[in-house]
Amino acid sequence: MMKWLLGVILLAVLGGAYVYMRPAEDTMMDKNQETVSDNMGDDMVDGDVDMMHSGYEAYAPEKLAYAKTGKVVLFFRASWCPTCHALDADLKESLKDLPKDLTILDVNYDTETALKQKYGVTSQHTLVQVDAAGNQITKWSGGLTLETVLAQVK
Repeated sequence: MMKWLLGVILLAVLGGAYVYMRPAEDTMMDKNQETVSDNMGDDMVDGDVDMMHSGYEAYAPEKLAYAKTGKVVLFFRASWCPTCHALDADLKESLKDLPKDLTILDVNYDTETALKQKYGVTSQHTLVQVDAAGNQITKWSGGLTLETVLAQVK
């Protein structure tokens, strides 16, 4: 009985360690896949942000700094939204056509409530162009292709 109990405890500890370590690996993989395109120049702005940045990647507040030398658009996208899926797929397929000075940041519509409030976003599939300080330049809803996004960017 004692050996069986020790075996169960050992299995639980090893299993727990595996589960605990596994998300770190998954997170690293997701982090690597997060930046779908990353065409950066060699010059630096304030020591941490490259001069030219282009891509479609997950939102992070520090990425607004890309607007110092380019254009940044926030794409408020919901996982359950069919038109969001259509634009997301087109952006991923059209990365080679993305202007070298445009970064589109994928913002989770369901979790980024403070950002939604800041920009007055009331429905998914809303796009907001911002400057490096996070000030809104323009906002629109809809569009299923990179071409429709580019038509709105100022």
